[in-house]
Amino acid sequence: MSQKAKLTNLVRQKAGELGFAFCGISKARRLDEEAPRLENWLKKGRHGKMAYMENHFDKRLDPRLLVDGAKSVISLMINYFPSDHESYQSPLKVSKYAWGKDYHFVIKEKLKILTDALIDEAGSVNYRIFVDSAPVLDRAWAVNAGIGWIGKNTMLISRRNGSYFFLAEIITDLELDYDNPFGGNYCGDCTRCIDACPTGAITGPRQLDASKCISYLTIELKEAIPAEFQGKMQNWIFGCDVCQDVCPWNRFSISGTETAFQPLGNWIEWTIPDWEAMEKTTFKKVFGKSPLTRAGFLKLKNNISFVAEFEEEGNEQE
Repeated sequence: MSQKAKLTNLVRQKAGELGFAFCGISKARRLDEEAPRLENWLKKGRHGKMAYMENHFDKRLDPRLLVDGAKSVISLMINYFPSDHESYQSPLKVSKYAWGKDYHFVIKEKLKILTDALIDEAGSVNYRIFVDSAPVLDRAWAVNAGIGWIGKNTMLISRRNGSYFFLAEIITDLELDYDNPFGGNYCGDCTRCIDACPTGAITGPRQLDASKCISYLTIELKEAIPAEFQGKMQNWIFGCDVCQDVCPWNRFSISGTETAFQPLGNWIEWTIPDWEAMEKTTFKKVFGKSPLTRAGFLKLKNNISFVAEFEEEGNEQE
């Protein structure tokens, strides 16, 4: 067996042992086919006030500008679908990916173990690991690695298990055996995600106006949520799962095995008054290791007030 084949087998075997549901490998190259789409999205201002999306345009397209001598992009997916998703009782909603420990830390630990194994076998290795934290087009690389296709809601979808996955990459100067890109798109004529989006953020197949997306409004937007979205939030206070929940491919979702992604504490049963009464010390204690820290205490409280005010007005009218 060649060294290239040996290293490729090691990557796949170790990824499986670490709990990654899928592992695919692409040749590092410039994603020329993604350039027009990204440029058009930015020119139309669909990124809202996420100014950082305008930076490093070329690096987003070419991993060789991120890692000297890059030859391979290892794409990995790990399932976060909660085993007890039906136990969520709180009237205020938090996206499933944020129920447990911050995925950045969990996945980076796994990728460090995987790269250490590569170094032990190959010796000197130049690499970087990426977990939604750098200018890398995760979904495009996952398609190139044969993992799945990008659905009309812009999420990566797997025929086997749907879309409730985190994506991560290792870009390395190692030459490995490459997978074939995923061929085809299996959304067909379905428009459930487009039809179900409460704010009309999905403006067409694979067209997302992030400035209208509930995930953007509750996390990325540092200002108050604009009044035009009053009554459209469907009680989401951090993130949103609507376009995934209605996707037919998620009927095949199976529970993830990573315990770190399971709910931390009993906050999934909190009432609206519980959320409204939350103080900063409670926030740090309950959500200190959670993705909710990305929004921060004040932003989360503002989200709660924005949603709860409309909820309470609706109850009074009834």
